[in-house]
Amino acid sequence: MAKQPVDYAAQLEAIDELFPMVRILDEEGKVVNEEIMPDLSDDELVELMKRMVFSRTLHERSMALAKQGRLGFYAPTYGQEASQMASSYAFEEGDWLFPGYRDVPQLIAKGLPIYKGFLWSRGHVEGNDYPEDLHAMPPQIIIGAQLIQAMGNAVGQKLNGSDNVTYVYTGDGGSSQGDSYEGWNYASRYKAPIVFFIQNNGFAISTPREKQSAAKTLAQKAVAAGIPGVQVDGNDALAVYAVAKQAREYAAAGNGPVLIETITNRLGAHSTSGDNPKLYRTDEDIELWTGREPLLRMRKFMEDKGLWNEDMETEYVDQVKDEIKEAIQKAEAAPQQKVSDFLKNMFENPGQNIKEQIEQYEAKESE
Repeated sequence: MAKQPVDYAAQLEAIDELFPMVRILDEEGKVVNEEIMPDLSDDELVELMKRMVFSRTLHERSMALAKQGRLGFYAPTYGQEASQMASSYAFEEGDWLFPGYRDVPQLIAKGLPIYKGFLWSRGHVEGNDYPEDLHAMPPQIIIGAQLIQAMGNAVGQKLNGSDNVTYVYTGDGGSSQGDSYEGWNYASRYKAPIVFFIQNNGFAISTPREKQSAAKTLAQKAVAAGIPGVQVDGNDALAVYAVAKQAREYAAAGNGPVLIETITNRLGAHSTSGDNPKLYRTDEDIELWTGREPLLRMRKFMEDKGLWNEDMETEYVDQVKDEIKEAIQKAEAAPQQKVSDFLKNMFENPGQNIKEQIEQYEAKESE
């Protein structure tokens, strides 16, 4: 019998083996891969821990504010603190951030005032009005669309000779969108300085990861675009930082994009818009991932090094709560929006009919 020209099974197996998961800390906070330990000072480790605690506190207070009707749309971040905060910590002030709707913590860490994040959640136009020196875009609601925008920004950086890079986030669901493939492919073709993050948190709303793609990893989707792909333990802050830092340096050196898949888990609802994870998740699954959550792991590591303790965390959480309280009060004091302003913001050169509508609304609003 003639030999088959291609061993398809062997080809798939070979691709799968190219993407082992990078890890530094085990679930007990012990170092299991000293060779790739990032070069972070004690002060930098404390700062990273603070960013993760900030994100957790912001999540808890945002959930409470949403239940009180003081916020609008909110996408929980519980369980993704290492994936979000450790990755963003690897980038520089001049780098451009393109977030999805679950990535408000990275925006705040980059310099967005907290009250602006709250105004965005409330649908207020001022929530999209960023300081000129803040290199970031508002959170993208359309799934995957931010990858196209980020790719364009990165190509622009290359054409302008910038030393900075772009970094962009989507989820496992976003990685199934056509915009994601187009973004990876175009960025690859032009060797754009960009790092793509797929935060694989297990579910695209209620659709499990295994029902979205037959690929063993999402990182291997990079193969088709001709760019490096990496899978990292997204609940291991040190591994996430190390991989993100290396990817940034690679992209900044003119080598082109990198695709990073962070394996994490969304420990809660998809959003505050009525999702109930208990309809599609088991208690055992939630309990398993809760035991793997990133703050437990990083806290143990930091305590073993004598850099963190319960009193430090309590004091910092109280400080963050005060900042959040002040921010929500400032957000609630923002001027009420007007229909006339919506029209003015929508049309740079309004036609006669829009001008008439603006005049009519302004007359009503002044009564």
